[in-house]
Amino acid sequence: MRTHFEIEESEEYESAKELLLRRCGRWAADHGMRADERMLVAALDSRHLSSDGRLGYWTPAEVRRLLLEWIPQSVVADPDTLNAAPESLLTLLRYLAASGLRDPRGASIATLEKAVAEAAVDYPAVLADPLQQGVGKFWTLTALDHGVDLSDSGTLAKFQRDVDAGRVRYDAELLDRLVGASLERPPLDQVRAYAQLPVALPPREEFATAAAVSETVRRLAALADWVGADGRALTAAGDLRPNDARELARLLGAGEQVSRARGSAEMPRLDLLFTWAKKARLVRVSKGRVLRVAKAAPLLRDPEALWRRAFETFFDLGRAVCTPVPLWGRSAPLALTFDEILPDVLNTIYSIPCPTPVVRLQETVWLACQEYLWLDDEEEAPSGDFLRKATERDLTRALEVLAELGAVELSHGMADETFFADLGDDFEERYGEERPLPPKVCARLLTRLAEPGPLVRLTPLGTRAVREQMLAEGRDVPLVGELAEAAPAEMLGVVAQHYTVETAKTEIEGWLAAHGEDVERLLRAVRECPFRTRAAAMLNILVGALPDGRSILRGLRGDSGLRSLAVMSLLDAGDLQPEDLTDREQLLLITEGLLTLLELGGSEVVREQLTDLAPDQASEIVTGVLSSGHPDRVAVEEFRTLVAERIRDHDRPLRLIRGQAPGARGRPSGHGKKRRR
Repeated sequence: MRTHFEIEESEEYESAKELLLRRCGRWAADHGMRADERMLVAALDSRHLSSDGRLGYWTPAEVRRLLLEWIPQSVVADPDTLNAAPESLLTLLRYLAASGLRDPRGASIATLEKAVAEAAVDYPAVLADPLQQGVGKFWTLTALDHGVDLSDSGTLAKFQRDVDAGRVRYDAELLDRLVGASLERPPLDQVRAYAQLPVALPPREEFATAAAVSETVRRLAALADWVGADGRALTAAGDLRPNDARELARLLGAGEQVSRARGSAEMPRLDLLFTWAKKARLVRVSKGRVLRVAKAAPLLRDPEALWRRAFETFFDLGRAVCTPVPLWGRSAPLALTFDEILPDVLNTIYSIPCPTPVVRLQETVWLACQEYLWLDDEEEAPSGDFLRKATERDLTRALEVLAELGAVELSHGMADETFFADLGDDFEERYGEERPLPPKVCARLLTRLAEPGPLVRLTPLGTRAVREQMLAEGRDVPLVGELAEAAPAEMLGVVAQHYTVETAKTEIEGWLAAHGEDVERLLRAVRECPFRTRAAAMLNILVGALPDGRSILRGLRGDSGLRSLAVMSLLDAGDLQPEDLTDREQLLLITEGLLTLLELGGSEVVREQLTDLAPDQASEIVTGVLSSGHPDRVAVEEFRTLVAERIRDHDRPLRLIRGQAPGARGRPSGHGKKRRR
């Protein structure tokens, strides 16, 4: 049971959603709670169509988004169901926690219950306000008001024709206001950000040490101190006067000694630091003088805090970092897009385990500039080529500025072979998809990467800062060690789905160290997991992380709660052969395969798998599954009601796919495809 799906994995998501609705509905009935399916669907869809897509990750912000934006704008249901949406959401949140599906990096259940209660106060007014609905909901309600059957495509088409012909009465003024509002609101379905790989960070004290030796931090503090309490006079253009500029350049060691410079504007490195200090609110300009900001005094005494402020304001420095392009008649392309593209550059190199070749970043940044500024291939040589090289130069300069800050580390050498993988002509044939970059860019990169060149990677300070930015955007950015206090099932669930093998091992080792090396607690979490695919993924990631994992797995062959999963893993690893299995294990293996298929594909898929067998053979398998003694009684009961009883009701001959028992090989691991931005 995965709780994260890529947008293109629509069938997989719909199957998982159907399973969650079924299980949550049953759990709610057992606990006397309300769980309206339409509201549960809205809640799950709101998370799936978010920037991170984690169904089990909830915070007060996600609660408010659902109740005060998603449902009012898009959900059509009867008044009783809509009014009880907060109750249904509470049920879902409690079920996610009870079943081990909650993402522990989100808010606690107590915090979420409080958030629902607070949002529920505003919910009725927002729901009743017609201006809060979306345009799609407006037309859906209008169609219903005219008696249109929304499930009948022909009736819907006729309604559309009547609207176009002016035969349908509707509130045109309200529609105009809703269209205007839709242009100002952010879309409900957010752009999905690429998931990042987990990273590890050093102890906190190392950050303070690194910030203290940052050359940029030293220079910004020295600049503010030089300005002093009385300030310094500026030129009419707002620059430092020539003598002051030269004095400050010598003080800061900025590497500029321009005797004829008519102010700081003609000294690019000094001008950058001066602009940076103003953006960071260390100094301010008033009545022709630059003054030190009194409130910045605590910041200037704290190198780590000053480093954070400098990093945050770096993205506002595009015009100071980039060189103007007179030939183009406008500011440099990268300067115009600096605050959008530079965060993406850092996101791109975040969590990559080896240094990134700068030439790859230069090529993709130029493509991004073309897209942002509506430049096309017709602007190639000579002006387009000139702009591309200017953009490459400006990106290199930006990385050098970040290196002086201590956010990135620059080096020189050959690029790792990873960066060649998607450039070859055979990429499409090997992977079944188009190369991510245009052919001419791929060809240019293959040539440029064949020689040593500049490489870049984030420092620990830079990694932490970029991670904090992505967290603020609601992105999934796992940190090794952050699950040390999580519940066993929640920790294993996140690790199995979002971590690499190496980082999973480190995370599990850290959890065990914090909990007295209690492996049995983790095994118990796998036993109690109510989803077959999730339990299998949790067990596999656990035994892979333990030094004696294979030995433990062999011992679980006699564990009544984990026997079927252990046997399946041992078969997959080649530690067991089919002829080694007892009759009981063979039956459990068949049962595990069918229950897994039921969970992944639904009851219809399972029934289709059985339709080639003679009725007595199908009946024997169904009877075997029901009497197998499989420990997951909920899944077996679902098999009885959704498969066995329907077989009898329809009297259909069923079959097994020939060759091997379902699930004996190729079981889904639970690992999602990892991509980065």
